[in-house]
Amino acid sequence: MYDAEDRQWWYAGMRAISLALLRPQVAPGARLLDAGCGTGRNLEEFAGWARTAGVDLSEEALRFCRQRGVPATRGRVQALPFPAGAFDAVTSFDVLYHRWIEDDAAAVAELARVMRPGGVLLVRVPALKMLWGAHDAAVHSRHRYTTREVRALLEGQGLQVVRISYANTLLFPVIALRRLLDRLTGREGSDVGFLPAPLEWAFGSLLRLEARLLPRVTFPLGASVFALARKPGDASRR
Repeated sequence: MYDAEDRQWWYAGMRAISLALLRPQVAPGARLLDAGCGTGRNLEEFAGWARTAGVDLSEEALRFCRQRGVPATRGRVQALPFPAGAFDAVTSFDVLYHRWIEDDAAAVAELARVMRPGGVLLVRVPALKMLWGAHDAAVHSRHRYTTREVRALLEGQGLQVVRISYANTLLFPVIALRRLLDRLTGREGSDVGFLPAPLEWAFGSLLRLEARLLPRVTFPLGASVFALARKPGDASRR
């Protein structure tokens, strides 16, 4: 992940989509937590306009965060080591789906706890059970979600969904075919890695196009779900 996150088409494209959805909702200098921050690449991106903090369970991930020079603390998403209302914005990218998250509703409740009233949460999870494949097993997936499930998960913890859509939609036929071939051939292992340069450029360009469209276009299906939600309350209070 650390080697791929800067340039690989999926990571760079998903980062572009995240920024397109999040930045209009978050004021410069806001306090932002990335819950399940991994190697810290998103924190590095957010640091240009927000006061960032990260949390991750993996000591190896935290070592990479230190190498990047971004602040991150060891902890569990289900029991965040921060006081209530500490952050203006919280992000959680491909965390809630993981086998370590035995109760995703409890995890969302904890994310909401550390948000101030009026704060925002941006969540990304893998989508659609039909896309289950070798990559899911390799990265210890527990579940792939529908937008309906994600909406119910967020609203069930008292959050107001502002925007929800599938993403990685333009490449959906390619991804679905890859998953089918995985099942037919018995291929194992993660999809993380680099493609030939022309494909890296083409696939990345399609995700960057989605980043421009997603703030106002809702896609009917895709390989990921993005959801932006707000915690009820007075947005002016700190």
